Amino acid sequence: MVTLDMRTLTVPVGIVRILEVVLTCISFSLVASVGHSNSSYWTWCMFTWVFCFVITLLILIMEFTTCRSCHTTLHTRVAISWDDFTTAFAMLATLMVLAASIIYPTFFTCSSCGRQIGATVTSCLAFILYATEVGLIRAKPGEISGFLSTVPGLLKVLEAFVACIIFISLDSSRYTQFPGLQWCVAVYSLCFIFAIVIILFTICRLLSLFPFPFDKVLTGYNVLAVLMYMTCVVVWPLYSFQGIPSRPNNCGRSCIWDSMVVVSFMTCFNFVVYIVDTIYSFKLVFITPA
Repeated sequence: MVTLDMRTLTVPVGIVRILEVVLTCISFSLVASVGHSNSSYWTWCMFTWVFCFVITLLILIMEFTTCRSCHTTLHTRVAISWDDFTTAFAMLATLMVLAASIIYPTFFTCSSCGRQIGATVTSCLAFILYATEVGLIRAKPGEISGFLSTVPGLLKVLEAFVACIIFISLDSSRYTQFPGLQWCVAVYSLCFIFAIVIILFTICRLLSLFPFPFDKVLTGYNVLAVLMYMTCVVVWPLYSFQGIPSRPNNCGRSCIWDSMVVVSFMTCFNFVVYIVDTIYSFKLVFITPA
């Protein structure tokens, strides 16, 4: 038997989440009413709004519902680190909705497209709300919390997200022509997989299964990721723009050249993120407070 705990809906985080559900629902409903597109960017935006809507609604239900027999909310009965899960999701949703709020109007909105403009506005408002949620639930200095509530944990979520943007911008007709570009795709994939593994192991409380100290494993991985991304920063633009150094005149909105620019920029951005992550890891492992 379950009962409803109204207090979870009246606290600031609860109110923010309710508004997130409403705005993401409006966004994907407006876009769906316009029609379908085969573009990977359209798919990403639609997936973002639906995914954020479903998971935020699930979080609300789990925190809103109390088990009468055990006198606890349902989320406390789930065998995962709930704080890590909600923090990681809020950070990921912030980044995903931000990307959707930029990508969708860039490729699919015009001055006379009322529903597309409306979807963009509600998406931007949803981004502000998710960013507010991150600020409300992120671990403060001195607080005891899970790994994903800390700066290194949030950086892992950011690294995985940037890799997703790279993946939706890749064009197989281009990178399959050069072994150097295939190496870059392998680097993106390996680093993404490892970041996801860390996030999942943290949420599922499985970090104790690592045969070596987790912080040292993380530091070693970050160093390796920096070195691999360093090669991509050089190799990707060197080969991807071979033969087309500037944007072609007949390039439309969904241009392969633009996608290659996105991949180049995101590669450099993730390279910087991994450097910051490595510095944090070294600080936590090797620099002990006096």
